[in-house]
Amino acid sequence: MTSAVPLKRLATIRYGLGQPPPLSEDGVPILRATNISRGKIDSANLIRSSLQDLPLDRAPLLAEGEILVVRSGAYTGDSARVPAEWVGSVPGYDLRVTPDCVESRYLAYSLLGGMALGQMALFSARAAQPHLNAEELGQVEIWEPSREEQCRIADFLDAETARIDRLVDLRRLQLLLLEERIYSVVSETLVPGTLGPSKPSGPWLWLPKMTSDRPLVRLGYVCRLQNGLTIDSKRDLSGDVVTRPYLRVANVQAGHVDLDSVVEVTVPRDIANRTTLRPGDVLMTEGGDLDKLGRGTVWRGELSECLHQNHVFALRPETDRLDGDYLALMTSTLHGRCYFESTGSKTTNLASTNSSKIMSFPIPLPSVAIQRALVAEVQAVMDSSQSAKRLLTGQLGLLAERRQALITAAVTGQFDVSTASGRNVTEGITA
Repeated sequence: MTSAVPLKRLATIRYGLGQPPPLSEDGVPILRATNISRGKIDSANLIRSSLQDLPLDRAPLLAEGEILVVRSGAYTGDSARVPAEWVGSVPGYDLRVTPDCVESRYLAYSLLGGMALGQMALFSARAAQPHLNAEELGQVEIWEPSREEQCRIADFLDAETARIDRLVDLRRLQLLLLEERIYSVVSETLVPGTLGPSKPSGPWLWLPKMTSDRPLVRLGYVCRLQNGLTIDSKRDLSGDVVTRPYLRVANVQAGHVDLDSVVEVTVPRDIANRTTLRPGDVLMTEGGDLDKLGRGTVWRGELSECLHQNHVFALRPETDRLDGDYLALMTSTLHGRCYFESTGSKTTNLASTNSSKIMSFPIPLPSVAIQRALVAEVQAVMDSSQSAKRLLTGQLGLLAERRQALITAAVTGQFDVSTASGRNVTEGITA
């Protein structure tokens, strides 16, 4: 009769490097928790080290079929099998599992199943910070059928998860195409000729010549910029003070404001009056990722008498000349992206802008009535695209759940894979 056995009876469990060695631009890849995601190894944010700097006596190079298990953090217990293309890498801080008397593909799927994940979650929850050590991982019980059955289960899951993964890839591609559609509609509607072969005019090589009803205007001519509040622990609070909600950089996202975590500050009333947001202000952060730099978000008075941080600019349009929603959309056009990415001050990972560059942003300026009509036209396309995005995102979640359920059922003997088909797991979802 098939029974469950502790992982330590099926495999050797060791630690990875622990502390990373000196890093280099090229060399041997070091696989960390950030590279492990639901059974797959991702090359994003990969670090490397020279071979001579690696302690190979205690952390040998990885072989095909070994399994990496995340040891700590939010994704503790997540794992991935080492495929051929990652042979010769080294494990970072995480745990490495070397199969001894078990089919490695079957073991990799077993560690992704609900039975093993549940046990690892219990072990890791014993500490304040989720953490899993080699002894605890060794106690995780794995269902152990015959080697022949293990191979059948692995073959079945290879085929069925590959089919689900193809659907996932298609859905992600559709989401990407929707984003590109929105980007092109916003760009071409607000700046006609942006995506065509029009010849550039003026200093902005990407900007086509504007028609007479859309003169190109420096933003500073039709908009005022309000600087935000600098937190100063030494500020005198003995006089007339007020306590107000305070908007930080983390609250300002591309296209929306995140109010899940808003702090309050106490400041003198006169300072609060100078840094209070008004409905219709367009928020823009001073720094961040280069591709998000300069993106505007309209403040609609979600919080009464809300202040803003000095790293968040509040742009206050002259409402009879410039519509706030038009300005916010303009920052997300190809023209807006090119301007802020070309004028931003760049560091290794981040970029920044300043008030002078923001106020020098050249914008096509039709009448306010036309601006609002253009915003409505773009918004209609965005609304329909958002509906499609919600549907696709829901299908991605459903596919992930069904993939997980299929793996769990197969590696715990809930059905006979030799006579089963996993095609019903994607019922209702078509390519």
